[in-house]
Amino acid sequence: MTTLLEKATAFTALHTPAAPLPLANAWDVASARIVEAAGAPAVATTSAGVAWSLGAPDGDALARDRALDLVARVAAAVSVPVTADIEGGFAADAAGVGETVAGVLAAGAVGVNIEDGTRAPAEHAERLAAARAAADAAGVPLYINARVDTYLFGLGESAARLDETLARASAYLAAGATGVFVPGVTDPAVIAELARAIDAPLNVLVGPGAPSVAELGALGVARVSLGSGVAEAAYAVARRAAEELLAGGTYGSLAGALPYSELNALLKG
Repeated sequence: MTTLLEKATAFTALHTPAAPLPLANAWDVASARIVEAAGAPAVATTSAGVAWSLGAPDGDALARDRALDLVARVAAAVSVPVTADIEGGFAADAAGVGETVAGVLAAGAVGVNIEDGTRAPAEHAERLAAARAAADAAGVPLYINARVDTYLFGLGESAARLDETLARASAYLAAGATGVFVPGVTDPAVIAELARAIDAPLNVLVGPGAPSVAELGALGVARVSLGSGVAEAAYAVARRAAEELLAGGTYGSLAGALPYSELNALLKG
């Protein structure tokens, strides 16, 4: 795959409950190369991991140009399609989101995650429409993954949360989204209902205790993401190693590390 069009088409085709797309989200070139070398058919970035690695907190605090520079580095380092988590769009308004998406495509990515957070659904739909318009103008069928944060942030009354999620999903798809991402849900019954009622590929966020990829596929899920979990686990190793070294003067936390030669070889390719 050498063109954005080819990569975008291939990336979209990977979304199927028959074999859900598993994404171990990366945050820099090294982690992206590791994920690709493990056999991943695509690489996704985690906005939190990217922000942390660049010295910023997650949550629309990272400057757009720094985020796009990282996306470009990752896209240039791997041969598989790349999808970028761009938080709320790194912009104050819908027009700005369109500019961000143009930058994402110029950086070489063929997918984006755009989250609604606590933003009004109508405003988020405008942002998604601007993202689609920017992709159309570039002639690339960008995969726009519309993140619905009702469950993640516990928005609204719990009894009405499913209906609210579905209403948002419908509005976002009408605005130009390709798929829907609902993090914060691990209940199989709720996941199955989301998959049944949303007329687009469903993405869920997973971690320890969540159903397996195969089980999620059987429920109708088309994409499974680890989100910031891999970066969090990596930083946990850094903390354990530092605490062990400083408190006890030992180094057991480094056991099982990726060999220097193997990691270095990945960055030579």
